Amino acid sequence: MKRISLLAFIAAQAIHPFAFADEPLPPYRTPVTLASALQQDPTTLPEVEVRPGELESNADDSVDSSSDSSASIGNFPAESGQFSSASGSFNSDAPFSESFDSLTDQVFGRSMSNPTGLNSIARNEASLFESTRMGSIVDRDALDRRQATTMYRALQNEVGVMLQQTGNGQLSPFIRGLTGQQVLILVDGIRMNTSILRPGPNQYAATIDPGSIDHIEVIRGAESALWGSDAIGGVINVVTRSADPLRGNYLSPLFTQTYSTAEASSYTRTGFGGWYGATGITGGISYLDVGELDRGGDLGRQPGTDYKQFSGDLKIQRMLTENHLFTFAMQHFEQYDLGRSDRFLPFVLGPASNGSVPTQRPTYFDPQQRDLIYGRLEGLLPDDVPLADTYSVTLSGSRTKEASIVDRYTGNDPSDTISRREIGEFDDLGWGTTVSFGKDLNDYGKLTYGMDYYNESINAERVRIDNPLSPGATPTPTDPQYPDDSKADRVGVYSSWFVPLTDRLDATTSVRYENINVSGTPDFDTIGPTYFQRTYQDWIASIGLGYNLTDDVRLVGGYYEGFRAPTIDDLTANKTFLQNGQSVPLVGNLNVEPEHTKTYEVGLKFNYDRLRLQVTEFWTDFDSFISREVIGGSRFLTNQEAYLNGTELAGQYLLHDNLALYGNFYYTYGTVTTTGDFISRVPPTQGVLGLRMTEPSNNSYIDVFTWMVDRADRYSDSNLGDVRFIAGGTPGYATLNLRTGRSFGACNQHQVSLSLENITDKYFRVLGSGVDGPGFNAVFGYQYSL
Repeated sequence: MKRISLLAFIAAQAIHPFAFADEPLPPYRTPVTLASALQQDPTTLPEVEVRPGELESNADDSVDSSSDSSASIGNFPAESGQFSSASGSFNSDAPFSESFDSLTDQVFGRSMSNPTGLNSIARNEASLFESTRMGSIVDRDALDRRQATTMYRALQNEVGVMLQQTGNGQLSPFIRGLTGQQVLILVDGIRMNTSILRPGPNQYAATIDPGSIDHIEVIRGAESALWGSDAIGGVINVVTRSADPLRGNYLSPLFTQTYSTAEASSYTRTGFGGWYGATGITGGISYLDVGELDRGGDLGRQPGTDYKQFSGDLKIQRMLTENHLFTFAMQHFEQYDLGRSDRFLPFVLGPASNGSVPTQRPTYFDPQQRDLIYGRLEGLLPDDVPLADTYSVTLSGSRTKEASIVDRYTGNDPSDTISRREIGEFDDLGWGTTVSFGKDLNDYGKLTYGMDYYNESINAERVRIDNPLSPGATPTPTDPQYPDDSKADRVGVYSSWFVPLTDRLDATTSVRYENINVSGTPDFDTIGPTYFQRTYQDWIASIGLGYNLTDDVRLVGGYYEGFRAPTIDDLTANKTFLQNGQSVPLVGNLNVEPEHTKTYEVGLKFNYDRLRLQVTEFWTDFDSFISREVIGGSRFLTNQEAYLNGTELAGQYLLHDNLALYGNFYYTYGTVTTTGDFISRVPPTQGVLGLRMTEPSNNSYIDVFTWMVDRADRYSDSNLGDVRFIAGGTPGYATLNLRTGRSFGACNQHQVSLSLENITDKYFRVLGSGVDGPGFNAVFGYQYSL
């Protein structure tokens, strides 16, 4: 079966689409300029051509938004149902689809951050309705309603996405029951996953400032044929803010202040954005100070949940010609004094399901740091170029730095002392390049293809101090978490072809070749320090089909392969796991093979004027699932078979032009079929049901919703000794929440917001988390922007 989809891809490209077509298909229209390609609605936006010479010569001319319709989007003629800033009114007679975004309004790509679409999560421009995949888009308005001061708040309650936190300020998203190394995270289409990602939950998804985000794209299900290793459970692409050339010359300040009572936390961001002549710039700095978390059920504040973080970002864009855009971006993010709260008293007392009580081992990350810098050239090619009409070339550099302090205590009594302190640090430095092309084939659809390469090198060290509180205690070097000077690189080439087969039926076929090398010199348990090198390679393919039952109902389905190669962490990590476990490099682990999956999906998409709905059923077979087994007291990696099945539903029903009933639901079941054990941490059944009212004239909204989660007791054997899993099963819960906000001022430049979360102060814990859920929480927000 693994090669069937590859053969189908080759065969499909050899078949003329008119062999299936009921009638000739209309030709695709090639965009004229990059700026006009950005215009989402040619009937409402005037023709825009960006010519640097003309813009520079007129750069000193002031922009009068009251007289120049090309200077500000707010002055474009408003169609029925759209808000006009000139009149300050909203046409309530508009169709429902213009009051809330329909599935066709929500598009992967199509933004100044990604004008060619080649760096979107789909590596093409496609709406949620047109795509054969099941996904979602969290736009800037949704982020503001959620008062997203952390990535946890930014992604909370997305369908099919469970958010686990081992510590406050950490985040590991689960998609379709998988997380960590099995979910790929991108920033502006650039891999954030590295070879030091740990199996299971890890904290790195939290190292993005939500204030820098324009929108978040999510695809649920395997997408390794496009993105390569790790994209098994799903893909998350975080797209950062960019300046808007369609506003003409402008400079817009941005200030955000948010305060949360449950964490006694304060978030501040100062930013800016502007466009002048042929150049755009956007950026900002932010600071977050978090206190200890006040848990639900009058349990008080949880120790080890306070931390601090700051970040900064800058993006400069330059129109080199009317069809070529250059982007330069930098991002820096740091967290300090970030505790792993599951190792602090009293959380560590559990007890675990098997009755064990681990010894306290307070752990701090200081700092937890991520840096990204990249340059990107993209645009439109002349009509006479035979193989492409759009292109994108990216060169990036990244850094993931983690320093930790671990104190091992003699016991759990308050009078017990620290017997050993470990101070460690690793620094993962990487660079990469991505080259992508798109070609409009007219009646034959659209072809995208390209390559990507990433290289990383790890520097690591660690010292041990016995009885650190004793006079004269000195540090002694010991084995670091990863072998110093470990290396990893990956290269992949891909091709994806969207082809209309009839006027109702279309297919998207993708194929990729991936080669990954890892090497290092770990201190193996039996033979000591020994150099090794491993190479993993594979072909991955997928095919998705879409059939329009009507103009508003679409049947989708497909076959998608997933792939994940073992990483530096898998093969060499010397680290603790759970609360007191210890993992060391084992020679036997070098024989583990990559993970391979086959996912089958079928779903329906409804895009009526009132009803927008996506529902899907999926089945994932692991031909090779990397599991961890304790054999003879050592923790070995083994390849086993596993199975996942689930149902996902998300949608909204518009009761009025500004009132919508919305919700989502998902169920996931997973088992390791080789052993009969449950797959660890598969999320319990859960969903959201809410009612949202909006008033576009002053950006006001009221949102009342409940988050409902079923009891979780399908623990795997590895969960039974982990105090993050409540003994006997993690209780189900439901929280009641309200969000409201509105803008005011002559230009609606002031925005105030209020969230009341967990109004009933319910105690809860997200499955497998090391931090309990917040109790009643009032979040106050203010934002100033022009």
